Amino acid sequence: MKIGNYTLHAVQTGLFRLDGGAMFGVVPKSLWSKTNPADDRNRIDMCMKALLLVSDKKKILIDNGVGYKMSEKLNDIYGVDHSEYTLEKSLAAINLKQDDITDVILTHLHFDHVGGSTYLDPDGSLKLTFPNAAHYIQKKQWEWANNPSERDKASYFPENFELIQKTKHLNLIEGDYKFDDYIKLHAINGHTPSQQIVTIQDDNNALMYPADLIPMAAHVQLPYIMGYDLFPLTTLEEKKKYLPKIAEENWLLFFEHDPHAETARVEKTEKGFKTVDVKELSKRND
Repeated sequence: MKIGNYTLHAVQTGLFRLDGGAMFGVVPKSLWSKTNPADDRNRIDMCMKALLLVSDKKKILIDNGVGYKMSEKLNDIYGVDHSEYTLEKSLAAINLKQDDITDVILTHLHFDHVGGSTYLDPDGSLKLTFPNAAHYIQKKQWEWANNPSERDKASYFPENFELIQKTKHLNLIEGDYKFDDYIKLHAINGHTPSQQIVTIQDDNNALMYPADLIPMAAHVQLPYIMGYDLFPLTTLEEKKKYLPKIAEENWLLFFEHDPHAETARVEKTEKGFKTVDVKELSKRND
């Protein structure tokens, strides 16, 4: 798919699993398990899809997965699986490597979105994965990640993001931000303070990367709000703000965590919002 000067590519960075009850909040398991069956530890299958925007001058990556630095214990808890998909394999499939990335947009600093920003070299030294890239994050999210609450501190691993600042690759932005003529960043606060969602739009097409506002296709439905969200009622208001526009203007949604649905459009019905036209990004002609 192409929007403006950019060709869009889904970049699968790996698979993992999270507790189904936490992913769907107050929605009963009897409902969410119909489309997202749980394993014997109540975890559902999920993925970590980044989005790559390629133009003649820019190669912009939005989020980058969990990386490879987590302990064996945490990898087991979260069912992290790189046996089929890795960031490197997905970039190589489109003839790119980490050094080619010019910009990294980080929606927020939870470990499953930013862990791929750094890696350990053979002697155990921490290195920046994208050494030629400027990294963009909301200032309030940066401040929160460096001083999180007791409720969400387990989601922030300093080794994933401190080096970005130390190597002077960090660009802190505040609020809504026009990246260029086609890309805009929008700050929202339901999931975590100043998560940023990304919109890419030209005169013919528009796509939103909603990150953890709408992590999976099921979360298009208004009551489907994660138990992980710090401010669930704010998430509800954010969904009520953006979903009518997405539906009315025929925007495309990109699901970062859904292993079965890559993109979809949204329809408003008498019962609420639902996904339609579910496809893979690479198979779209619009």
